[in-house]
Amino acid sequence: MKHFCLLFVFVFSVIYSYSQEIPVLIEKAPREGNRTVNDTISRRSGKSTSNKGIKNLEAKIEQYKIISHQNDTIIVDTTLTIYKEYKFNYLRKDEFDLLPFANIGQTYNTLSYNFNETDLMPRFGSRARHFNHIEIEDVNYYYVPTPFTELMYKTAFEQGQLLDAFFTVNMSPEFNFSIAYKGLRSLGNYQHTLTSTGNFRFTSNFKTLNDKYHARAHIVMQDQMNEENGGIKDEDIVNFELGNPEFIDRSVFDPNFEDADGILVGKRFHLDHFYNLIKTEDSISSNSLSIGNIISYKNKFYRYTQTSVQDQLFGEAFNNDIQDRTNLENFYGEANATYMSNTLGSIKANVGYSQYNYGYSQIVQVEGNTITNRLKGNIVSVGGEYKNTFGKFLIHGKFGLNVSGDFEANFFEALARFKLNDDLRIVSTINLNSRLPNYNYLLYQSDYLKYNWQNNFQNVETKQLAFNIYSDKLVNLELDFNTITNYAFFQKNIDGNTKPFQNDEAINYFRVKVSKEISFKNLALNNTIRYQQVIDGEGILNVPEFITRNTLYYSNHLFKKALYLQTGVTFSYFSRYNMNAYDPVLGEFYVQNENNFGSFPRLDFFLNVKVRQTRIYLKAEHFNSSFTGYNYYSAPNEPYRDFVVRFGLVWNFFL
Repeated sequence: MKHFCLLFVFVFSVIYSYSQEIPVLIEKAPREGNRTVNDTISRRSGKSTSNKGIKNLEAKIEQYKIISHQNDTIIVDTTLTIYKEYKFNYLRKDEFDLLPFANIGQTYNTLSYNFNETDLMPRFGSRARHFNHIEIEDVNYYYVPTPFTELMYKTAFEQGQLLDAFFTVNMSPEFNFSIAYKGLRSLGNYQHTLTSTGNFRFTSNFKTLNDKYHARAHIVMQDQMNEENGGIKDEDIVNFELGNPEFIDRSVFDPNFEDADGILVGKRFHLDHFYNLIKTEDSISSNSLSIGNIISYKNKFYRYTQTSVQDQLFGEAFNNDIQDRTNLENFYGEANATYMSNTLGSIKANVGYSQYNYGYSQIVQVEGNTITNRLKGNIVSVGGEYKNTFGKFLIHGKFGLNVSGDFEANFFEALARFKLNDDLRIVSTINLNSRLPNYNYLLYQSDYLKYNWQNNFQNVETKQLAFNIYSDKLVNLELDFNTITNYAFFQKNIDGNTKPFQNDEAINYFRVKVSKEISFKNLALNNTIRYQQVIDGEGILNVPEFITRNTLYYSNHLFKKALYLQTGVTFSYFSRYNMNAYDPVLGEFYVQNENNFGSFPRLDFFLNVKVRQTRIYLKAEHFNSSFTGYNYYSAPNEPYRDFVVRFGLVWNFFL
């Protein structure tokens, strides 16, 4: 994969060096919260820009389209906003509800949970390793009038760096492909926390000249390797919290162990295509009918290795070293048909077939109990979807149901949206889901004796009612109420061993999130606050009551608008609570109720600039760490990050 990345960078460099036209970015008023941002790309000449010799006198930014898995389309955005600052991280997502571990590329503790689900199958376990794992819904497709490239770079902790390189081109107006690779290597400040990850993705988007046949496909291959050390020892916690000068160099700490590695590896091949039997030709036509097919195959495994047995932490073992490996192969095929009408809206029906093979290579005998090695089977499912718009009112509903096989499951989701004007939208959603817990709750094998089980758990049933208001002028409000029955979770039993459990009583969980930006001239205060409460489930589903992030920043154009500057300070905080602990053998978090953590402020100073299509980021992260107390943790025995200055950039090329 490393040689492939070098080849990709070389090929791109050659293509770029031979390009004859360099586009000019014309930036207009930016939109951040209450502001408006638009930018266009004007070509310097009218030379041919397509394989067919079509003259493209001006390529605008609106023509560079990003198409989501759900067929929602947005345009490429080269502006510099505070929301880009929030997403300039390893995941390239807003981490408001997540708390990262000390080294980039490690896992995240979850501060808030969203129980909106439409899955019919159990998920692969080791969920602590899946934050950077690209799923089907994370893959985008593209349409661009000229080749488009994005390079993202950010410094890591100690030795290493993060690089995300992306390139897409339309070989013709009908065919687009993209290729990208995100690679990370970071040594970390603590002993034995090296991370090395890679995400390769290839997409293609095709349609015929008559617009009858459409096909989208992608290939994703990814791996995430983490050295595991079990956190710092209990006897060293006092040295950390008192700020002992001898331990300011974090490599001095002796972790619980230094001989374990965990790696998650996955690959997926996905094809989604359809054919228009009846196609709407113009505004007079009112009906269209298409038939489609989805084929998806994925293969993934999680492997945990350790050269010596840690019996004090994980119990006795079968062997002198640990060699755990869990595999999943899953094939999904679907046939669907969609009918669209100006009056009836869009109606879709589908039949799906799933074939799954999860487990291990051998049967295990533990304390007189036989643990099987495989969960294999076939599932047939049916589903439907309806969508229609009545003026400013939109309704969208879908459902799914397993009709045969060993896994009973179903879901139903309905959405209603009212768009009062260009600024104000009101959305109401109801979501119901019933499916089995993840595979590693049902079956797990390990060289550690106590990490072997086979359970006959019931379906986890979730119900969510959500109400959202989106308005830049007023406020953004997201409110949801959740009921979870038969909630599955990991927790240590009375013997101190991590085990899966299932709660037979209903848990009620309430969340509200309010976001608002207040601006005055070149100053702005961006605020996001979440309040949440667990009812009838305390000690099982643990979350902080308050989470807040407040950013005070200054923005302005400088040097005759050749440079755009944003600088400010971000304050982040969450209230104290019984934070989940991390188990490296499982690659999972588990519930603990002995110690609470949190209630520590995090202050970040940032200085970001934009020059043409390049955004440059400089941040002093957690600069208050030395004077507000060393009581910050990402999980029990896992300290949060110390003060560090990091640099990065995002560079766009429009060839």
